[in-house]
Amino acid sequence: MSLFERSSGILLHPTSLPGPDGIGDLGPEAFRWIDFLKQTECSIWQILPLGPTGYGDSPYQAFSAFAGNPYLVSPSLLVEDGLLTLQDLADRPQFDETTIDYGKAIEWKNTLLNRAYAKFKAKVSPRLKKAFDTFCESHAQWLEDYSLFMAIKENQGGGSWISWPDKLLRMRDPQALVEFGKQNKEAIENQKLRQFLFFKQWLALKKYANSRGIRIIGDIPIFVSFDSADTWANPDLFFLDKNHKPTVVAGVPPDYFSPTGQLWGNPLYNWEVHLATGYKWWLSRILATLEQVDIIRLDHFRGFAGYWEVKASRPTAEKGKWTPGPGNTFFDYLQKELKNLPIIAEDLGEITPDVIALRDRYNFPGMKILQFGFIEPEDPFLPHNYIVNCAAYTGSHDNATGKGWYNTAPEAEKDFCRRYLARSGDDISWDMIRAVWSSVAVLAMAPMQDFLSLGNEARMNFPGRLGGNWSWRMHSTACSNEMASRIREVNFLYNRLPVHPKKKKA
Repeated sequence: MSLFERSSGILLHPTSLPGPDGIGDLGPEAFRWIDFLKQTECSIWQILPLGPTGYGDSPYQAFSAFAGNPYLVSPSLLVEDGLLTLQDLADRPQFDETTIDYGKAIEWKNTLLNRAYAKFKAKVSPRLKKAFDTFCESHAQWLEDYSLFMAIKENQGGGSWISWPDKLLRMRDPQALVEFGKQNKEAIENQKLRQFLFFKQWLALKKYANSRGIRIIGDIPIFVSFDSADTWANPDLFFLDKNHKPTVVAGVPPDYFSPTGQLWGNPLYNWEVHLATGYKWWLSRILATLEQVDIIRLDHFRGFAGYWEVKASRPTAEKGKWTPGPGNTFFDYLQKELKNLPIIAEDLGEITPDVIALRDRYNFPGMKILQFGFIEPEDPFLPHNYIVNCAAYTGSHDNATGKGWYNTAPEAEKDFCRRYLARSGDDISWDMIRAVWSSVAVLAMAPMQDFLSLGNEARMNFPGRLGGNWSWRMHSTACSNEMASRIREVNFLYNRLPVHPKKKKA
């Protein structure tokens, strides 16, 4: 199958899957999800970044651009591997079925992961030990720094690395790191085991998805979290002062989401240093992501053309400046090394001609969000204005659900929406799905919340809001045969089945 042929998919992060342990994981429910996707004849599963989340639980603020989230590790699969017993699960707390209580879920998962490590140390099978050793060797490039970083973080009280009490560890004094490694071998190995388990489970799930004809779109946030192994281990790649504090940070100017802009606070890349290394770190990052997914959604694509730079001392993102990004030079390097780049450009927000030129130079599909379009007939987010080479969405993880948008939209937009769709609005989520699916866009996508006709109680993220995000979970009864049939029907009607019906008889 070509990279981008007419097809469809569903956006659902693994944390939103059902399951008994407070947060979605990579176990039986994830495999059932793949079976459901196959039943719908959607050929794409889109997820958010898979990295280990920190304060705020955002997948866009991870402790590593390379590591996986250990809280996605399935206890059921650990039982199969002999690293847990059913008795180890007997003290499982009661969890809400449709909302993640991150504090409670993380405490439980840490308990189980520590129990698994104890069993791994006490009596591990030779097969598992060999697989673990092979994993550590093949991922050493990032795993060594990450595991050391997480072990030190735990030792130093859990705060951001810039506030660690031990300055020698904070500034990566070589002797101090060696000494810490000697004294904390098990804490470091525990972190390595968590990564091994995540990758073992995730890659098995990906292999199953691919075998069922389903490709996975994964997300690369353009920026990394300041509190990450990436900045701690590679301070020269970012604009940091002599004490390793950021001098400038990332954000976006005032926009649709926030009148004062969004001050993300991520450190900004020193692109000249990256260029001098042949973009080695970025190449490694993209290759690592392509081990986990089939297609990359490059978040905040416009930042590669130009990005909003804000002094680190500023309280908001209102005052900043546009600074040129790495542009063609960067993508020429990537294309030379990686050939055909399986990339979707997240080209939303303030898009200028240089961003469009960069996107089109490499033939990357851009994104269209239907919710944004109900203003006037010329709006580029309305389906009759789409081009083929784009990924069209009813909405994304950063927007209201379709129903939530309609319930809160200005009356003029709701009226335009009803007239445009020629519908009453009583089934607005599915009206929007049909509009996107019937468009010429090569990829048609929608969050699972829209297929379920859920309101803003199921919204994933409110950009700019601290806390209370990323917590929605799908009920265990959601993936019914009736739902699968309804989704398959729109795939059939709008020619988005993986194989055209006429070709099936051949």
